[in-house]
Amino acid sequence: MSRDRGPRWPRRLDRSALIAASVTALFLTASGCVVVHGEREILPSATRAEAVKALEKFTSAYNRADKAYDASADAAYTTGALGAIDAARLTAGRANNPDGNPSHQPLKLTDAKFTIPKKAGWPRWFVADALGNKGGDLRWVLVFTRDGLDETWQAAYLTLLSPDDVPEFRTDSDGWAEAVAADSERLAVPPAELSKEYATYLQDGGDTFAPGAQTSAWRAQRAKATRPGLATQYIDEPLTSGDFAPLALRTKDGGALVFFTTRHFEKQTAAQSASVPAPNKDVRALTDGEIKQSLTMEFVSNEVALNPAKGSGEDQVTVLARVQGLTSAKGA
Repeated sequence: MSRDRGPRWPRRLDRSALIAASVTALFLTASGCVVVHGEREILPSATRAEAVKALEKFTSAYNRADKAYDASADAAYTTGALGAIDAARLTAGRANNPDGNPSHQPLKLTDAKFTIPKKAGWPRWFVADALGNKGGDLRWVLVFTRDGLDETWQAAYLTLLSPDDVPEFRTDSDGWAEAVAADSERLAVPPAELSKEYATYLQDGGDTFAPGAQTSAWRAQRAKATRPGLATQYIDEPLTSGDFAPLALRTKDGGALVFFTTRHFEKQTAAQSASVPAPNKDVRALTDGEIKQSLTMEFVSNEVALNPAKGSGEDQVTVLARVQGLTSAKGA
Protein backbone atom coordinates (compact mmCIF):
# COMPACT_ATOMS: atom_id res chain seq x y z
CA MET A 1 0.00 0.00 0.00
CA SER A 2 1.05 3.59 -0.46
CA ARG A 3 2.99 5.40 2.20
CA ASP A 4 2.23 8.82 0.76
CA ARG A 5 1.49 11.21 3.56
CA GLY A 6 -1.94 12.69 4.04
CA PRO A 7 -2.88 16.37 4.34
CA ARG A 8 -3.41 18.49 7.35
CA TRP A 9 -7.02 17.44 7.67
CA PRO A 10 -8.21 14.37 9.62
CA ARG A 11 -8.24 11.31 7.33
CA ARG A 12 -8.05 7.56 6.51
CA LEU A 13 -8.37 6.17 2.90
CA ASP A 14 -12.30 8.75 0.05
CA ARG A 15 -17.27 11.01 -1.92
CA SER A 16 -19.29 11.78 -4.50
CA ALA A 17 -20.70 8.69 -5.70
CA LEU A 18 -19.46 5.24 -4.84
CA ILE A 19 -19.58 3.78 -8.27
CA ALA A 20 -22.31 2.64 -11.03
CA ALA A 21 -9.30 -4.11 -9.62
CA SER A 22 13.02 -12.40 -6.86
CA VAL A 23 11.02 -14.90 -8.80
CA THR A 24 12.11 -17.32 -11.51
CA ALA A 25 10.41 -18.68 -14.55
CA LEU A 26 11.28 -22.19 -15.64
CA PHE A 27 11.55 -23.17 -19.26
CA LEU A 28 12.06 -26.78 -20.30
CA THR A 29 14.49 -27.38 -23.15
CA ALA A 30 15.67 -30.52 -24.87
CA SER A 31 18.75 -30.53 -22.65
CA GLY A 32 16.90 -30.11 -19.38
CA CYS A 33 15.57 -27.37 -17.10
CA VAL A 34 16.92 -23.84 -17.61
CA VAL A 35 16.32 -21.17 -14.96
CA VAL A 36 15.44 -17.73 -16.34
CA HIS A 37 15.42 -14.90 -13.81
CA GLY A 38 12.30 -12.80 -14.21
CA GLU A 39 13.97 -9.70 -12.82
CA ARG A 40 16.52 -9.66 -15.69
CA GLU A 41 14.96 -11.30 -18.72
CA ILE A 42 12.60 -9.41 -21.03
CA LEU A 43 9.55 -11.67 -21.19
CA PRO A 44 5.82 -11.32 -21.89
CA SER A 45 4.11 -10.39 -18.63
CA ALA A 46 1.56 -13.18 -19.10
CA THR A 47 0.44 -15.71 -21.65
CA ARG A 48 -2.80 -14.92 -23.39
CA ALA A 49 -4.43 -17.89 -21.65
CA GLU A 50 -3.32 -16.49 -18.27
CA ALA A 51 -4.79 -13.11 -19.13
CA VAL A 52 -8.13 -14.64 -20.08
CA LYS A 53 -8.22 -16.61 -16.84
CA ALA A 54 -7.30 -13.53 -14.76
CA LEU A 55 -10.20 -11.56 -16.22
CA GLU A 56 -12.60 -14.44 -15.61
CA LYS A 57 -11.51 -14.84 -11.98
CA PHE A 58 -11.77 -11.10 -11.33
CA THR A 59 -15.26 -10.90 -12.83
CA SER A 60 -16.47 -13.86 -10.79
CA ALA A 61 -15.05 -12.44 -7.54
CA TYR A 62 -16.38 -8.95 -8.34
CA ASN A 63 -19.88 -10.35 -8.79
CA ARG A 64 -19.77 -12.34 -5.55
CA ALA A 65 -18.61 -9.25 -3.67
CA ASP A 66 -21.22 -6.99 -5.26
CA LYS A 67 -24.08 -9.40 -4.65
CA ALA A 68 -23.31 -9.83 -0.94
CA TYR A 69 -21.73 -6.40 -0.37
CA ASP A 70 -18.78 -8.39 0.97
CA ALA A 71 -15.40 -6.67 0.58
CA SER A 72 -13.57 -9.87 1.49
CA ALA A 73 -14.99 -11.70 -1.54
CA ASP A 74 -12.85 -9.87 -4.10
CA ALA A 75 -10.08 -8.43 -1.91
CA ALA A 76 -7.58 -10.97 -3.30
CA TYR A 77 -8.35 -9.86 -6.86
CA THR A 78 -8.09 -6.07 -6.50
CA THR A 79 -5.32 -3.71 -5.44
CA GLY A 80 -4.18 -0.11 -5.79
CA ALA A 81 -6.76 2.51 -6.75
CA LEU A 82 -9.46 0.03 -7.72
CA GLY A 83 -8.93 -1.91 -4.51
CA ALA A 84 -9.35 1.20 -2.36
CA ILE A 85 -12.43 2.41 -4.22
CA ASP A 86 -14.10 -0.99 -4.37
CA ALA A 87 -13.50 -1.85 -0.70
CA ALA A 88 -15.09 1.43 0.44
CA ARG A 89 -18.06 0.99 -1.89
CA LEU A 90 -18.71 -2.50 -0.54
CA THR A 91 -18.24 -1.42 3.08
CA ALA A 92 -20.82 1.33 2.69
CA GLY A 93 -23.16 -1.02 0.87
CA ARG A 94 -22.97 -3.61 3.64
CA ALA A 95 -23.59 -0.97 6.31
CA ASN A 96 -26.80 0.12 4.60
CA ASN A 97 -27.88 -3.29 3.28
CA PRO A 98 -26.67 -6.06 5.64
CA ASP A 99 -28.52 -8.72 3.65
CA GLY A 100 -26.76 -7.87 0.39
CA ASN A 101 -27.20 -5.71 -2.71
CA PRO A 102 -30.89 -5.47 -3.64
CA SER A 103 -29.96 -3.98 -7.02
CA HIS A 104 -27.27 -6.53 -7.91
CA GLN A 105 -26.90 -7.22 -11.62
CA PRO A 106 -24.02 -9.56 -12.51
CA LEU A 107 -21.28 -7.91 -14.53
CA LYS A 108 -20.70 -9.62 -17.87
CA LEU A 109 -17.66 -8.77 -19.98
CA THR A 110 -17.54 -9.81 -23.62
CA ASP A 111 -15.37 -9.13 -26.68
CA ALA A 112 -12.31 -8.99 -24.43
CA LYS A 113 -9.02 -7.81 -25.92
CA PHE A 114 -5.66 -8.14 -24.19
CA THR A 115 -2.56 -5.98 -24.56
CA ILE A 116 0.39 -7.72 -22.91
CA PRO A 117 3.79 -6.00 -22.72
CA LYS A 118 7.19 -7.69 -22.74
CA LYS A 119 9.31 -6.40 -19.89
CA ALA A 120 11.96 -7.23 -17.33
CA GLY A 121 11.37 -7.24 -13.59
CA TRP A 122 8.32 -7.02 -11.40
CA PRO A 123 5.57 -6.09 -11.30
CA ARG A 124 4.37 -7.80 -14.45
CA TRP A 125 1.15 -6.40 -15.83
CA PHE A 126 -1.22 -6.29 -18.78
CA VAL A 127 -4.32 -4.44 -19.99
CA ALA A 128 -7.71 -5.96 -20.73
CA ASP A 129 -10.52 -4.06 -22.37
CA ALA A 130 -13.96 -5.52 -22.87
CA LEU A 131 -17.55 -4.60 -23.55
CA GLY A 132 -19.62 -4.66 -20.37
CA ASN A 133 -23.34 -5.07 -19.88
CA LYS A 134 -23.21 -1.86 -17.86
CA GLY A 135 -22.11 1.50 -19.23
CA GLY A 136 -23.64 1.35 -22.70
CA ASP A 137 -21.06 0.95 -25.45
CA LEU A 138 -18.16 2.04 -23.25
CA ARG A 139 -15.20 -0.32 -22.94
CA TRP A 140 -14.21 -1.55 -19.48
CA VAL A 141 -10.44 -1.07 -19.37
CA LEU A 142 -8.67 -2.94 -16.56
CA VAL A 143 -4.99 -3.18 -15.67
CA PHE A 144 -3.93 -6.42 -14.01
CA THR A 145 -0.70 -6.67 -12.05
CA ARG A 146 1.22 -9.10 -9.87
CA ASP A 147 4.56 -9.00 -8.04
CA GLY A 148 5.58 -12.65 -8.31
CA LEU A 149 5.09 -15.81 -10.33
CA ASP A 150 3.05 -17.48 -7.59
CA GLU A 151 0.88 -14.46 -6.80
CA THR A 152 -2.68 -13.81 -7.92
CA TRP A 153 -3.36 -11.40 -10.77
CA GLN A 154 -5.07 -8.34 -9.28
CA ALA A 155 -6.92 -5.51 -10.99
CA ALA A 156 -5.27 -2.22 -10.02
CA TYR A 157 -6.97 0.19 -12.40
CA LEU A 158 -10.44 0.36 -13.91
CA THR A 159 -11.67 3.03 -16.28
CA LEU A 160 -14.45 3.26 -18.86
CA LEU A 161 -13.53 4.48 -22.33
CA SER A 162 -15.35 5.17 -25.55
CA PRO A 163 -14.21 2.65 -28.18
CA ASP A 164 -12.76 5.55 -30.19
CA ASP A 165 -10.60 6.56 -27.22
CA VAL A 166 -8.84 3.21 -26.90
CA PRO A 167 -5.60 3.85 -28.81
CA GLU A 168 -3.64 1.50 -31.05
CA PHE A 169 -0.62 0.12 -29.24
CA ARG A 170 2.85 -0.51 -30.62
CA THR A 171 3.49 -4.27 -30.81
CA ASP A 172 6.29 -6.48 -32.08
CA SER A 173 6.01 -9.21 -34.72
CA ASP A 174 4.59 -11.61 -32.11
CA GLY A 175 1.95 -9.17 -30.90
CA TRP A 176 3.59 -8.25 -27.58
CA ALA A 177 3.27 -4.64 -26.47
CA GLU A 178 5.92 -2.26 -25.10
CA ALA A 179 5.88 -1.07 -21.50
CA VAL A 180 7.14 2.48 -20.97
CA ALA A 181 9.48 3.17 -18.05
CA ALA A 182 8.08 5.43 -15.35
CA ASP A 183 11.05 7.81 -15.74
CA SER A 184 10.94 7.94 -19.54
CA GLU A 185 11.99 11.32 -20.93
CA ARG A 186 10.62 10.48 -24.38
CA LEU A 187 7.15 11.72 -23.44
CA ALA A 188 5.70 15.14 -22.79
CA VAL A 189 5.61 14.25 -19.07
CA PRO A 190 7.44 11.23 -17.54
CA PRO A 191 4.75 8.81 -16.28
CA ALA A 192 6.20 8.99 -12.75
CA GLU A 193 5.42 12.71 -12.66
CA LEU A 194 1.89 12.66 -14.05
CA SER A 195 0.12 12.23 -10.71
CA LYS A 196 1.99 15.17 -9.18
CA GLU A 197 1.46 17.30 -12.29
CA TYR A 198 -2.26 16.55 -12.28
CA ALA A 199 -2.64 17.42 -8.58
CA THR A 200 -0.77 20.68 -9.18
CA TYR A 201 -2.88 21.47 -12.23
CA LEU A 202 -6.12 21.01 -10.30
CA GLN A 203 -4.90 23.48 -7.68
CA ASP A 204 -3.18 26.06 -9.87
CA GLY A 205 -4.12 25.47 -13.50
CA GLY A 206 -1.53 25.63 -16.27
CA ASP A 207 -1.03 24.21 -19.73
CA THR A 208 0.29 20.69 -19.01
CA PHE A 209 -3.12 19.15 -19.66
CA ALA A 210 -5.46 19.66 -22.60
CA PRO A 211 -8.88 21.19 -21.88
CA GLY A 212 -11.58 18.63 -21.17
CA ALA A 213 -14.11 17.18 -18.76
CA GLN A 214 -11.46 15.92 -16.30
CA THR A 215 -9.28 19.04 -16.46
CA SER A 216 -10.58 22.52 -17.27
CA ALA A 217 -14.25 21.60 -16.78
CA TRP A 218 -13.59 20.01 -13.40
CA ARG A 219 -11.66 23.09 -12.23
CA ALA A 220 -14.54 25.30 -13.34
CA GLN A 221 -17.04 23.12 -11.49
CA ARG A 222 -14.97 23.36 -8.29
CA ALA A 223 -14.76 27.14 -8.57
CA LYS A 224 -18.55 27.32 -8.33
CA ALA A 225 -18.83 24.99 -5.31
CA THR A 226 -18.67 27.63 -2.56
CA ARG A 227 -21.96 29.39 -1.86
CA PRO A 228 -23.30 31.71 0.86
CA GLY A 229 -23.08 30.02 4.25
CA LEU A 230 -20.98 27.12 2.97
CA ALA A 231 -17.28 27.21 2.09
CA THR A 232 -15.73 24.36 0.11
CA GLN A 233 -11.99 23.69 0.06
CA TYR A 234 -9.99 21.18 -1.97
CA ILE A 235 -6.65 19.48 -1.49
CA ASP A 236 -5.20 17.28 -4.22
CA GLU A 237 -2.30 14.88 -3.70
CA PRO A 238 -0.30 12.49 -5.88
CA LEU A 239 -0.36 8.77 -5.16
CA THR A 240 2.62 7.11 -6.81
CA SER A 241 4.20 4.43 -4.64
CA GLY A 242 3.64 0.71 -4.27
CA ASP A 243 0.37 -0.52 -5.72
CA PHE A 244 -0.51 3.03 -6.80
CA ALA A 245 2.48 3.36 -9.16
CA PRO A 246 1.73 4.57 -12.69
CA LEU A 247 1.80 2.09 -15.57
CA ALA A 248 2.28 3.05 -19.21
CA LEU A 249 2.01 1.35 -22.62
CA ARG A 250 3.61 2.66 -25.81
CA THR A 251 1.05 3.70 -28.40
CA LYS A 252 1.52 3.24 -32.14
CA ASP A 253 2.28 6.94 -32.62
CA GLY A 254 5.19 6.86 -30.15
CA GLY A 255 3.32 8.32 -27.20
CA ALA A 256 1.89 6.34 -24.29
CA LEU A 257 -1.35 5.48 -22.57
CA VAL A 258 -0.70 6.07 -18.87
CA PHE A 259 -2.71 4.85 -15.88
CA PHE A 260 -2.10 6.84 -12.69
CA THR A 261 -3.69 7.62 -9.30
CA THR A 262 -4.45 10.72 -7.28
CA ARG A 263 -6.06 11.46 -3.92
CA HIS A 264 -8.50 14.30 -3.31
CA PHE A 265 -9.98 15.92 -0.22
CA GLU A 266 -13.10 18.05 -0.19
CA LYS A 267 -13.92 19.95 3.00
CA GLN A 268 -17.29 21.62 3.44
CA THR A 269 -17.50 24.14 6.29
CA ALA A 270 -20.75 25.80 7.26
CA ALA A 271 -21.08 29.28 8.74
CA GLN A 272 -22.12 29.49 12.39
CA SER A 273 -25.70 30.17 11.42
CA ALA A 274 -25.87 27.35 8.85
CA SER A 275 -25.18 23.64 8.62
CA VAL A 276 -23.46 21.30 6.22
CA PRO A 277 -25.93 19.74 3.76
CA ALA A 278 -26.84 16.24 4.89
CA PRO A 279 -24.80 13.69 2.92
CA ASN A 280 -26.37 10.60 1.41
CA LYS A 281 -26.45 7.32 3.32
CA ASP A 282 -23.35 5.90 1.62
CA VAL A 283 -21.29 8.90 2.67
CA ARG A 284 -22.65 8.67 6.20
CA ALA A 285 -21.67 4.99 6.34
CA LEU A 286 -18.02 5.96 5.76
CA THR A 287 -18.04 9.00 8.07
CA ASP A 288 -16.34 9.10 11.47
CA GLY A 289 -17.49 11.70 13.98
CA GLU A 290 -20.60 13.84 14.16
CA ILE A 291 -21.18 16.28 11.32
CA LYS A 292 -21.74 19.65 12.97
CA GLN A 293 -19.97 22.47 11.16
CA SER A 294 -17.76 20.57 8.72
CA LEU A 295 -17.44 17.44 6.64
CA THR A 296 -14.11 16.35 5.13
CA MET A 297 -14.35 13.70 2.43
CA GLU A 298 -11.42 11.74 1.01
CA PHE A 299 -11.47 10.26 -2.48
CA VAL A 300 -9.17 8.01 -4.46
CA SER A 301 -9.23 8.58 -8.20
CA ASN A 302 -7.67 6.63 -11.04
CA GLU A 303 -7.05 8.35 -14.35
CA VAL A 304 -6.04 7.22 -17.82
CA ALA A 305 -4.31 9.68 -20.12
CA LEU A 306 -2.73 9.96 -23.56
CA ASN A 307 0.81 11.25 -23.08
CA PRO A 308 2.29 12.40 -26.42
CA ALA A 309 5.82 11.67 -27.54
CA LYS A 310 8.27 14.50 -26.98
CA GLY A 311 8.94 16.28 -30.25
CA SER A 312 5.72 15.02 -31.85
CA GLY A 313 4.25 18.49 -32.14
CA GLU A 314 1.80 17.75 -29.32
CA ASP A 315 2.80 18.95 -25.87
CA GLN A 316 -0.35 18.55 -23.77
CA VAL A 317 -1.49 15.43 -21.95
CA THR A 318 -5.12 14.42 -22.58
CA VAL A 319 -6.95 12.88 -19.63
CA LEU A 320 -9.41 10.49 -21.26
CA ALA A 321 -11.32 9.28 -18.21
CA ARG A 322 -11.38 9.25 -14.44
CA VAL A 323 -13.04 6.91 -11.94
CA GLN A 324 -13.31 8.27 -8.42
CA GLY A 325 -14.70 6.85 -5.20
CA LEU A 326 -15.14 8.02 -1.64
CA THR A 327 -12.94 6.04 0.76
CA SER A 328 -13.55 7.87 4.06
CA ALA A 329 -15.03 10.99 5.62
CA LYS A 330 -14.73 12.91 8.89
CA GLY A 331 -17.37 15.02 10.57
CA ALA A 332 -16.60 17.81 13.03
